[in-house]
Amino acid sequence: MSEPGAAGTGTPSSRTSAQAAGWACRSPVERPAGLAERLSWFNPRVLWASRNDVLARLLFDPVAQRRAGWMQGLQDRDLVVEAGDERGLSFLLLGDPGEGDWSQYAVPGPLQTQAAGTDFLFVCSDVLYPAGDVDDYERKFYAPYRDLTGPIYAVPGNHDWYDDLHGFLWHLCGRRCFPGRGGRLSGGLRQAVTTREGWSRLLWRQPAAPSARTVQQGPQRPPTAQRAPYYVIDAPALRLVAVDTGIRGRLDGPQGDWLVRMSRDPRPKVLLTGSPIWVDGEHHPRPIDGGTSGYADVAAVVRDPVHGYVAVISGDVHNYQHYPVQEGGRVVHHVVSGGGGAFMHATHTIASMDRAGVPGVREADFRCYPLRRDSLAVYSEMLDRTLRRRWAGLPRLALSPDEAAVLLAGRLGVAPLPTRRVHSRALPLRARAVGRLLLVMGGGKRFHRWLSPFLDWDEPPLFKQFLRVDADAGQLRIRCFGVTGCPEDDARPSLEDEIRIPLASAGAAA
Repeated sequence: MSEPGAAGTGTPSSRTSAQAAGWACRSPVERPAGLAERLSWFNPRVLWASRNDVLARLLFDPVAQRRAGWMQGLQDRDLVVEAGDERGLSFLLLGDPGEGDWSQYAVPGPLQTQAAGTDFLFVCSDVLYPAGDVDDYERKFYAPYRDLTGPIYAVPGNHDWYDDLHGFLWHLCGRRCFPGRGGRLSGGLRQAVTTREGWSRLLWRQPAAPSARTVQQGPQRPPTAQRAPYYVIDAPALRLVAVDTGIRGRLDGPQGDWLVRMSRDPRPKVLLTGSPIWVDGEHHPRPIDGGTSGYADVAAVVRDPVHGYVAVISGDVHNYQHYPVQEGGRVVHHVVSGGGGAFMHATHTIASMDRAGVPGVREADFRCYPLRRDSLAVYSEMLDRTLRRRWAGLPRLALSPDEAAVLLAGRLGVAPLPTRRVHSRALPLRARAVGRLLLVMGGGKRFHRWLSPFLDWDEPPLFKQFLRVDADAGQLRIRCFGVTGCPEDDARPSLEDEIRIPLASAGAAA
């Protein structure tokens, strides 16, 4: 089955042309001065700075306790931001942008072309990489988006929590102090070295204090009404509910109760979250730990028709995916939009939707950017460049998009629009070997978890993306625009997907 063409009328799209996706890009854009260095995700200093992720997942997760400290004294009324007007609400959305390298700086130009008439920019997950430090915001947050004059709101991702959310709340919420560091265990050193919680507390990375320069400069953008890591943005026709899923993709009980209270509003709603519910063809319901709402997870809150959710938009995974999921007789659109600047996660490991079991979603309904074909081809190209820089005598390993399409048809049962006919038996041995490496060896997605950052590249095609979201009383419109990094595409980014959702009858039941 072939992947279908993108919605829209006459706008360039990688679904109909490999060149439109940036595959045949002729020249890279000029690199910004001082940003030529590439972030190494395997540098020991980076790994040590990111250790809280491992500690939270394997030993003990103190995020709920730290979040409770941040939320102390805040009432529901403090967690409401007003935006838009009777004519509607429009905003741009980026996910996972903050590496501070050239690929992040390739996005603001195309983003600016779609900014007219928008009310704000929303960053959905991981404002900063690798560890959310308060002093990194100048290069990785203020500088890239200095030409966007409107407000910027955000929800944190797991990387923003690696400094206990100190940098995020300092710069985005105007919080100038932060709660204690968790205190000492009552059992002293003996308990610290004999319990999982104790080891986690001993090794936990504490937030760095802001430098004198950061304090002197202060916030470099106008303050917004955001005061916390979770909140709602209200427009007359739509409510945006932004939640903080911490390091492990979970909500604590108080936030879960708050989510249910905010979901009872009669307006149609969109959930904005750092952790997707549907991603890579798999379901992640996002548990709620405790609370009194009676809902076990975020997915159950979204699924309940009384709450009126029409879409879920998330980051975390660095590409674009769209699932129009059947939820109890209605459709809720689950969108992953994490291609805002960080290294690209593969789409060629995503199974055919005819086999994945996503409720009501067939392969013909699924959208992703980059296409699986282009993802496999560009991964092979970057693997080829990386290996041949070290061993120049190696044979060429890169696949063409057409060769990638044939390999995917055999492996996944999809045929992602080859531009010319290539029979599988005509593929050279090296193409079949590279395809086996990237599609089969190493356990597929588990293998790519490490391969993706290893192959982090700053050369076109980049396959970054962002969203423009427009809502009025009758309709919610979500458009995904691709960013290739090619100068000829900057002024007119390609439209990769368009979602239109009627709102007139989508609100919560009374």
